[in-house]
Amino acid sequence: MINALRGMKDIMHTKGELYEKIINTAQSVAKNYGYTLIKTPHLEQTSLFKRSVGESSDIVGKEMYQFIDKGENDVCLRPEGTAGVVRAFIEAKLDKAGGVYKYFYHGSMFRYERPQKGRLREFHQFGVECFGEADVKEDASVILMLNEILNRLNIKTTLKINSLGDASSMASYRKKLINFLNDHDDKICPDCKRRKELNPIRVLDCKVDSCQEIYKNAPIMSDSLSDEAKNDFNKLQEILNASGVSYEIDTKLVRGLDYYCKTAFEFVSDEIGSQSAVAGGGRYDRLVEYLGGRASYGVGFAMGVDRIMEILDSRQNECERDGIYVCALDEENIDFVFSLATKLRQNFKTNISYKAKKLQKHLNDADKANAKIFLCVGENERKNGEIFYKNLQNKDEKTIKINDMIKIMSENL
Repeated sequence: MINALRGMKDIMHTKGELYEKIINTAQSVAKNYGYTLIKTPHLEQTSLFKRSVGESSDIVGKEMYQFIDKGENDVCLRPEGTAGVVRAFIEAKLDKAGGVYKYFYHGSMFRYERPQKGRLREFHQFGVECFGEADVKEDASVILMLNEILNRLNIKTTLKINSLGDASSMASYRKKLINFLNDHDDKICPDCKRRKELNPIRVLDCKVDSCQEIYKNAPIMSDSLSDEAKNDFNKLQEILNASGVSYEIDTKLVRGLDYYCKTAFEFVSDEIGSQSAVAGGGRYDRLVEYLGGRASYGVGFAMGVDRIMEILDSRQNECERDGIYVCALDEENIDFVFSLATKLRQNFKTNISYKAKKLQKHLNDADKANAKIFLCVGENERKNGEIFYKNLQNKDEKTIKINDMIKIMSENL
């Protein structure tokens, strides 16, 4: 038997329904904010991610599915979504056209890392990217959008925000941070020593406990913010407060690449073990230029669909039933219930059994299908123009007239 590769899972049955629910909810909200769908290839030139994600990152150094194809091209499966959208934006010459462009995307991403709960080698993201808008109100809008998506999905999270400052802020902060790291060079881990030389701000995201203990006393970015960056961060908080969105300022929340600036944020949840980010984003005003385009503003987020599926899947027992299960007790009525199901499917989610079975076996199958309404026809019901009805959620059961079936379904679904 041929099995799926390690860390790559099939999405089917209830997981498929959860995936569809998450994507439909997210894109519905994104459309309300003026965002439109963009689809980019799963396979890109490796250089795109080396330049965008960074040579010093673990993603590029350890986790990319990279290979030379038959045309001798150095390619890889996309490890994240933003770089491909930026590449498409530049390739379409929209960076030179002017104006504001807003996109949402969803689909598979790939990273070769140790599979664990909520983190697979093929994983799925929903994300948005906005180009050409400098105003911090758009930073606030993408946070409010993401907050709305998570609220609609009933995902309980904590929002953490920080400011990474602008170019002048970062230059000042970088100098302070390097001086601090030099003073502790003999105590920080080898990875942090490497990051200090390549991209010092990334040390703050180190997962080694001893390093995190040291960084409790590290300089914080908020002490180095320029007036412009400080005003934008204050305005962001003002909008979130006015919108009733609670948040925490996390001075250690960073994005370790030079083109990230000003707003950075994460939504974290403790419903899949220790606190983990289920979504995050920020402003990246220099990324378009960094990838060869004309300088353009950028802001967006990415949401981990698999992690949200894990949370929702753990609550499956709490989920309400949905749809109709239609069946017959004898072979003679199977064609008849098929015609009933065809009518019902014009308005309702409907499953039909093509086999005659005893009532209890049908009820067991309806329960497995998580149906809300059970409809069954036997010889006596057919003669009387009736159908046996049972609401599997509240256990109400009765015999109803077939002519009243659509009306009763509308009242109960």
